Amino acid sequence: MAEKKDDLSDQDASYHENAYNGDSKEASYPPANLESLQALSTKFENPLASIRREKLMSDVQEFCEQNDLMDQLENFQKGALAAQAGSNAHSLTELSDEEKHWLTLEHTRKWKQPWQLYWLASMCSLAAAVQGMDETVNNGAQAIYFDQLNITEARFGSNVANIQGLVVSAPYLACAVLGCWLTEPLNAIFARRGTIFISCLVAAIASIWEGVAQSWVNLFIARFVLGLGIGSKSATVPVYTAECAPAPIRGALVMQWQVWTAFGIMLGNIMGVAFGGLRPDLAWRLILGSTVVLPLFVCAQVYFCPESPRWLIQHNKNKKAFKSFQTIRNTDFQAARDTYYTYVGVQLELEVNKGKNFFTKVWELFSIPRNRRGAFAAWIVMFMQQFCAVNVIAYYSTTIFEQSGYSLNSALLASMGTGILNWVFALPAFFTIDTWGRRNLLLFTFPFLAITLLWTGFSFWIEPDNPRSKARLGMVTTGMYLFECFYSPGEGPVPFSYSAEAFPMQARDVGMSFATATTWCFNFVIGFTWPNMSKAFTPQGGFGWYAAWCIIGWWLVLLFVPETKALTLEELDQVFSIPTRKHASYQLESAWWHFQVWVLRRKLKPMPPLVEGIH
Repeated sequence: MAEKKDDLSDQDASYHENAYNGDSKEASYPPANLESLQALSTKFENPLASIRREKLMSDVQEFCEQNDLMDQLENFQKGALAAQAGSNAHSLTELSDEEKHWLTLEHTRKWKQPWQLYWLASMCSLAAAVQGMDETVNNGAQAIYFDQLNITEARFGSNVANIQGLVVSAPYLACAVLGCWLTEPLNAIFARRGTIFISCLVAAIASIWEGVAQSWVNLFIARFVLGLGIGSKSATVPVYTAECAPAPIRGALVMQWQVWTAFGIMLGNIMGVAFGGLRPDLAWRLILGSTVVLPLFVCAQVYFCPESPRWLIQHNKNKKAFKSFQTIRNTDFQAARDTYYTYVGVQLELEVNKGKNFFTKVWELFSIPRNRRGAFAAWIVMFMQQFCAVNVIAYYSTTIFEQSGYSLNSALLASMGTGILNWVFALPAFFTIDTWGRRNLLLFTFPFLAITLLWTGFSFWIEPDNPRSKARLGMVTTGMYLFECFYSPGEGPVPFSYSAEAFPMQARDVGMSFATATTWCFNFVIGFTWPNMSKAFTPQGGFGWYAAWCIIGWWLVLLFVPETKALTLEELDQVFSIPTRKHASYQLESAWWHFQVWVLRRKLKPMPPLVEGIH
């Protein structure tokens, strides 16, 4: 495929030359590099589209000869033609009626897939539940082990809040500092399945370690080790799912990560209720140790799933990649099509990234204007996922409920309610994220997050002299429950989906590492600082602080976060190539236009689109 590679090299050189020139001239639009960006994105959209049929058939035969797949040559040739034709594949005379029938079923009955694909999806869902459970079992346990391990003011004085915050947030410190950055080397050495196995094994060992810890230092180390597994698992499982899933259901299967993480969060809260009534010295150990079960199931299941075909192709194991696709596709024709299409896409990425190392990619992430705007937008949604205060509730709701007047057992039960609502209201995101759009979901939910946080915080002023005030209990509980109802369909699923779309293909790996590290870093900040904040500011001030950030987040999304719903790679490049000042100005005008039309009921001319042809 030398001819194609030469074309790509010229294109890539043009792209980078133009991308670095004119960086400071944001006022001129469209920028000089937009044509090169779009040309490259068109290649990524369908790398086969511009190849002549004779050349394509010759390349396919060469591929089959080199990879001992000549017995599948006909399937690969038909598959390559179908991949090249895209939505017009039904018009190909080379395809049989049966093959056209299977292509039709991909859209009319898209959930008709081999059972092995659903086995893989169930394993990924369990891994997501492990993630959520690891995050929230500590919620109930820390209300007990602070006393049991003597992490108290009597022992540590004014430093007690720092020690408590450090123990609670230890896994997220590990994620931000090491876990996220270990993902790439672990995947390179052990592949996707191996990384998932290792991360879940680490989680299981750390769960047992937490349960038998005899001091706060020992518990801190155990939870730090737990974070090493959380970081690599959170970055690997969604990628593994995306690489194995058929295109028509890829988005829905990747969304399972968020839904089943929410399910695990609920399970973690349930464990607090299940074991919270036992002897205190046993209760917290069983609550933390209960997380050992699910990761062992994942470890037992993962090697019965096929390896990621894309990872195999990246490591020149093309025949094994085809066998993986055969396991999770309905026909050999579809498996051959996806194998060859993935192979060509990988070759394109290798050519575009030729001569680059990790630091070069990081530099391009922030030096190229289009990439920088995508990184800033992804940073905003990831940062706000933490600073909307969801993990204050996830990690400390039991303590907060106790402060409002609940007994320990009642507080554990109320915390279970937050977990249940977190999961139940994540389910509508399957439909709303692609119907309403990412940006609109955030703009709609942020004001309600601010209101519910203020509701929760200000409720602590109700009958402050009555430690068991039912009015205060009801208002605090209602505020926190309503918060979960608005968080789960908005800031819950949007950040990871948005971040995956904000970066161009050639910068997606390093971009997602940056985005993931952002969320884990501020996750640690939230977990570490809340004990001090609630002590210095009181719960009223603490919740008010994060309500203010939700308002700030609304403005950040309005001005700097473009919509990415249903856009092609080429259209995404157009959107993110718009100068930041122009985008912010347009969105302010659009907000004023909507206010006049929907609130003042004025009849105005429609707003022109920000980019011609993209609405």
